[in-house]
Amino acid sequence: MLFYETDPLDAVWMTVKKELQRAALDKKHPFRFVVLSSSSESRPDARYVVLRKTEGDFCCYIYTDSRSHKVFQLEQQPAVTLLFYHPQKRCQVKIQGRATIHRQDPVSKSHWANVQGEAQKAYQSILAPGTPIETPAAAHTWEQAGDSRHFTVIAIQAEAVECLQLNGLQHLRVVFRKDAGGWSGHWLAP
Repeated sequence: MLFYETDPLDAVWMTVKKELQRAALDKKHPFRFVVLSSSSESRPDARYVVLRKTEGDFCCYIYTDSRSHKVFQLEQQPAVTLLFYHPQKRCQVKIQGRATIHRQDPVSKSHWANVQGEAQKAYQSILAPGTPIETPAAAHTWEQAGDSRHFTVIAIQAEAVECLQLNGLQHLRVVFRKDAGGWSGHWLAP
């Protein structure tokens, strides 16, 4: 379990923050791969992304190609949900927040410095994500090495963090919300 009913709310808050910080650093952490949900004009959309970094007042960072459909969606509607699940600890964490797109700015440039070698190719494809192709090999042509023009950082500033700890018949649920005075939390019926 990630937290217990006897834990004070501030301890639950710190535990969740530490787990997410670990996930951004540990490639094997279950929270590393997270579902990003957004919406378009006609329907909700969801996809797995990789948590790259967390910092400050619960800001989560993911990387993508600027030509991806999710960037277009987030520019139109920046409200998002991130959904994490830890199967060993049987805990779900849901973050609701607002996305900010960083492309060719100081934030994206500082993150690009952390993308090394072959990993850069994920953001250097000649074809935009979602382009129809005849064969899978057609998608494996890249721009020149070091080209970061399509590299985009999505910063998600949390506004609410909800945790559901599964525990047989005694599940635990807590929510933390951000307001002008900072973060505050309370227990919820599961």
